[in-house]
Amino acid sequence: MLKYYTAGESHGRALVTIIEGIPAGLPISIEEVNRQLKRRQGGYGRGGRMKIEQDQLEILAGVRAGRTTGSPIAFAIANRDWENWQQVMAIELGPASTERAVTRPRPGHADLPGAMKYHHADMRNILERASARETASRVAAGSFCNQLLEQFAIHLYSQVIAIGGIQGQPAEINADNHREIMDRLEASAVRTVDGDSEARMVAAIDQARQEGESLGGCFEVGALGVPPGLGTFATAEGRLDARLGGLLLSIPAIKAVEIGEGINNSRAPGSKVHDEIHYRKRQGIYRLTNLAGGIEGGMSNGETIWARAYMKPIPTLYKPLVSVDTRRWEEEKADIERSDICAVPAASVVGEAMLAYGLAAAFLDKFGGDFIEQIRDNYDRYRDYLRKEWKWRKI
Repeated sequence: MLKYYTAGESHGRALVTIIEGIPAGLPISIEEVNRQLKRRQGGYGRGGRMKIEQDQLEILAGVRAGRTTGSPIAFAIANRDWENWQQVMAIELGPASTERAVTRPRPGHADLPGAMKYHHADMRNILERASARETASRVAAGSFCNQLLEQFAIHLYSQVIAIGGIQGQPAEINADNHREIMDRLEASAVRTVDGDSEARMVAAIDQARQEGESLGGCFEVGALGVPPGLGTFATAEGRLDARLGGLLLSIPAIKAVEIGEGINNSRAPGSKVHDEIHYRKRQGIYRLTNLAGGIEGGMSNGETIWARAYMKPIPTLYKPLVSVDTRRWEEEKADIERSDICAVPAASVVGEAMLAYGLAAAFLDKFGGDFIEQIRDNYDRYRDYLRKEWKWRKI
């Protein structure tokens, strides 16, 4: 089973991660992992922390001579801002341990419920781990998973659909235009190909910054080339849409997820919702639409898997909301921590990583082996079976 674990605080020495279950013999590009980390740091609306950090991966175990060994993979991402916080965040008790204490919880953040749960008077013990800084670990882990999927011609993408109340026109991405569209998305300040909407999104972020506000939005993630049969209908926890939905909802500030046109499909009659199945001798089984988002009955159906995640505005406001100072039990404005104005473009990269992890786990569940050639043999046999017995010609 593929699993990953992360540890570390926002202003601690480093973020550390262990990945268990990556097969032996997988070529790993550290440059590609670092490229993904840089993508996460980008996007219009990010805060001052991104000017400090220059995230780079340090692999500690599990990779030798550019390939995985089959052992757990361990890596660290240093926090450069640790230099400014090492007294406050010191492991041992010291004179600075009570500096920058947080006692006025931010509405919408983990501060208050976390302090109640873990009995912390200083809510910095909560926010340091609850911070979205942890998603750097997820993006790095997701890159390992993505490099596994790429070995089997499964290609991922992400794009921003909306920021605030501004809706963009999403690109229709397929195997033929994937690389071109991704290049255009990477060149966009807010990860959209819709130039008119991009300008309005940037202006909305600027206005929110001036007003001490923050903005949420929506992004889409997708995977091309996924074979049918990942996941299962047989168990609740094995359903692919449940697994992917849970992973996307685990990203900080994500409050809703839809698979395919989940929201619009709920309003339409069945005849307008379900993707009809066609057949031609040379083309095999095919569909003209993909409103289901590539998943039916908890399993991939061979079409592009795509989902949308909806992000609430970041809880830290530079004109803070009313809260309570828990030292004196009086109403006051909430604490202010350095934060982004809008992190939807960055969150889309995190969503891509979570999709990579979820699909890689499901892929290994079905085709798993101890080394990459063994997995390839299992996958090739399954492809031959689909072609011969089910007329599946897409893979």
